Amino acid sequence: MAALLSAGMTPQDQLLDIGCGALRLGHLAVPYLDPGHYWGTDASLALMQHGRRMELPDPARLPEAQLVEDATFALPGIPPTITLAIAWGVFTHLPVEALDAALRSVAQRLPALRSFLFTVFLAPDSAAAAPFRQADGVVTHPDRAPRHLRLDQVLHLVTAAGLMAEPQPDRLPRGQVLFIARRPG
Repeated sequence: MAALLSAGMTPQDQLLDIGCGALRLGHLAVPYLDPGHYWGTDASLALMQHGRRMELPDPARLPEAQLVEDATFALPGIPPTITLAIAWGVFTHLPVEALDAALRSVAQRLPALRSFLFTVFLAPDSAAAAPFRQADGVVTHPDRAPRHLRLDQVLHLVTAAGLMAEPQPDRLPRGQVLFIARRPG
């Protein structure tokens, strides 16, 4: 929530939580946002439905149809009115192609999008081809989870999707790096 609020989220924003799981963010965002302004996607519809039932103080504020099963980041049924999107700790567990697919989908399918916040682990160019110990001790890998990427790799994917982004200076838990992608101009 702090990252979204810092990015300017208001109750009137329409938020897409990519990889929302059991609503770890949703249980905070749904009460904050105007009713019906939260959308979640995840590979497991059952996990999202469980989170809706168990984690939300008022499940009626989140229509069940706004929890969309999506393992490919195609964003089926997500409305073009989404203004903010977030994918927190999602791409650290998936191949780089998942980040590419998500960036392309948010850029192409969400014309009202102001910002897409996402996290990744980074490794310096000189160490990116092998396991790399992050500052807090977690070991990341180029070919399996937890996975790291190179900064130029992330920026290339962002640009190829028609967006621009920069890493934020604050390091997140376990050494993840927050990027905020936006449309140029």
